[in-house]
Amino acid sequence: MSQVLSLELSDEVYAALQQQAEVAGVSLAELVATSIEQQYGSPRREKSQVETEKEAARQRFRSHAGSINLGYATGADNESIDADLVRAYSDTSEETN
Repeated sequence: MSQVLSLELSDEVYAALQQQAEVAGVSLAELVATSIEQQYGSPRREKSQVETEKEAARQRFRSHAGSINLGYATGADNESIDADLVRAYSDTSEETN
């Protein structure tokens, strides 16, 4: 059995919860319900909670993609890759001699 609960939240709290729900890829209602159930326990929702947490972790991980700037353009062309490999191997061979 479930119950419906209406909440009145400040704009700041609502915005923060909405952002967390978007990051986790779930609805605001699901985020709030899961959070409350985690705090007060609900054995029937454990699997859903775990999946929600996993998805939130995946979204946090994905947010880091492309966040490193090497300071120069990189490409996938073979000539550039070959040149990088030649430099790397020539530097290594000089160090070992």
